[in-house]
Amino acid sequence: MTLVKIDCQKITDWETFHKEFAQKFGFPDFYGKNMDAWIDCMTSLDSPEDEMTKVHTEKGNVLTLQLDNVNVFAKSFPEQYDAIIECSSFVNYRRIEQGDEPILVLSFK
Repeated sequence: MTLVKIDCQKITDWETFHKEFAQKFGFPDFYGKNMDAWIDCMTSLDSPEDEMTKVHTEKGNVLTLQLDNVNVFAKSFPEQYDAIIECSSFVNYRRIEQGDEPILVLSFK
C-alpha cells in the first residue's frame, strides 16, 4: 500500500489546495490547477508511463490519501473538502468504467 499524507492546515483556498497536491504527488508542470486536471493526474497513479504523477502504486493496489487535520479543514473550507471526496470517488468510478480497479482510498485523521 502506498500512503500519501496531506496536511490540510496548509490548504486555505484553491491555490494552496492545488499547490499542496501538486507538490506531494509531483504533478507535471502542465498541471492545470483545476479539479478536472486533478482527476486526470490521480487516475494514473498506477501508470508511471503516463507521467502524470511522481507517486505511484503497483497495478492492483490502492493508494491511501491520508488527510491530516481534516476536522478543522472540513469546517473552514467545505468547498475544497467536498471536492476531495467527490473527485476521489470520480477517480475510482472512471477507472471502474474503463475496466480498471479502484485506486484511491481516503483516510481521515
